[in-house]
Amino acid sequence: MVARQQTVTVAPSPKPSTVAPHVFAKDFGFLPIPKRLRYDPEKPFHFGWLLNMSFGFASTFVVANLYYCQPLLIQFSESFNVTYDEVSKIPTLIQAGYAVGLLLISPLGDLVRRRQLILTLVATSASLTIGLAVTKSLVIFEALSFLVGIVTVTPQILLPLAADLAPPSRRASALSVVLSGLLFGVLIARVLAGVIAQFTSWRVVYYVAIGLQYFVLVGSYLILPDYPAKNKDLTYFDILWTMARFAFTEPLLIQACLVNMVSCACYSSFWVTLTFLLGGPPYNYSTLVIGLFGLVGMLGVAMGPLGGRLIDRLVPWYASLFSVCMLVLFQCVQVGAGGINIAAISTTARARLNAVLILSLFIGQVMGTSVGTQVFVKFGWRAAAILSLAWYGFQLFILLLRGPHCERFTWVGYEGGIEARKSVVDEARRRGEEKDETIIAQTAKQQPLCIRI
Repeated sequence: MVARQQTVTVAPSPKPSTVAPHVFAKDFGFLPIPKRLRYDPEKPFHFGWLLNMSFGFASTFVVANLYYCQPLLIQFSESFNVTYDEVSKIPTLIQAGYAVGLLLISPLGDLVRRRQLILTLVATSASLTIGLAVTKSLVIFEALSFLVGIVTVTPQILLPLAADLAPPSRRASALSVVLSGLLFGVLIARVLAGVIAQFTSWRVVYYVAIGLQYFVLVGSYLILPDYPAKNKDLTYFDILWTMARFAFTEPLLIQACLVNMVSCACYSSFWVTLTFLLGGPPYNYSTLVIGLFGLVGMLGVAMGPLGGRLIDRLVPWYASLFSVCMLVLFQCVQVGAGGINIAAISTTARARLNAVLILSLFIGQVMGTSVGTQVFVKFGWRAAAILSLAWYGFQLFILLLRGPHCERFTWVGYEGGIEARKSVVDEARRRGEEKDETIIAQTAKQQPLCIRI
């Protein structure tokens, strides 16, 4: 028998067909979208500083809804003729509503067109705020506060949208601007509420909030670009299920959530109890002075983008470690751990990952508002400060459980070393990728498969 050699060539697999996203000309089926804002896959949007700052501005005056009430608690107790303990439920309810919104509404950013979603949320929150301004019933005020909290999740839709629109080289700075706008809203709400309520009724604060929100609504219609929906193969319940799965199977996300939760518990406990401390003896400060205490944190917020650039040179884990250590040392105000980066877990699930993380943040705020107030009322300011110090210690413990370079599904340990310089880590990762590419290229150059018959 003569052996014959036959060469068998394997044809390359066909490329998957891509379907261009549908270009919408109207919102809600009747509201025309300006032509310059319609999605064009051939001409991506230019995410410049004007649009970036607009995202930050919108975040500021939407998230402010959650914090107008904090310096007004004493006026609420007088207006509704109730005790401090009863009005302390208002910030707790609005934060609880925000947590519900983060859980049930913000994941829609991974499922529907975000321009329509943002317009709907801003219009709803502005309309509900009208009820806050005019009601004379504490029960109705509390119920409306909860509903306003639910729909005040616009910043959590804008953050993933900014990540999608911004070029990779500007993504970190773009997100820092939006996040700084969010944090600025936390502080400016206290200042505005304190100043306005000092010279007129607390209801005027909410009238101003109504005007600002409708201004954001008009601005969003005029400058917010349309962007196609992602994950069209998923249903709403699939989105919620993956959120639940992320919350129990992603060690990095869980670590970040726990750190953020206790951090925000400390933050909200500080600001809510500060209102009662400064408004009572021996200080007896006015609402104006209490509101102006919000200026203390504005420098830190303004330095956010600059701080983000500096932290970019470090491995994110070390940025968090430095932040927590400073809190333990100085008992300072902190909103988030700031350095743990969860975006790398999945680029197609940014809204869901962000929702889980921010949900933990506001669970912490609810915890700090309720527990912190109870501790302050029963045991005083020093006991509340000790509680916050214990929470900071818990942050440090959780952060140290899992090192900076662990693999995705590693729960505890320091595999990968403890290198702090981001440039060194990036260089090592680049060399690893080059090595993998070389191996693949060498494999592709091998002779065609030969079969002897």
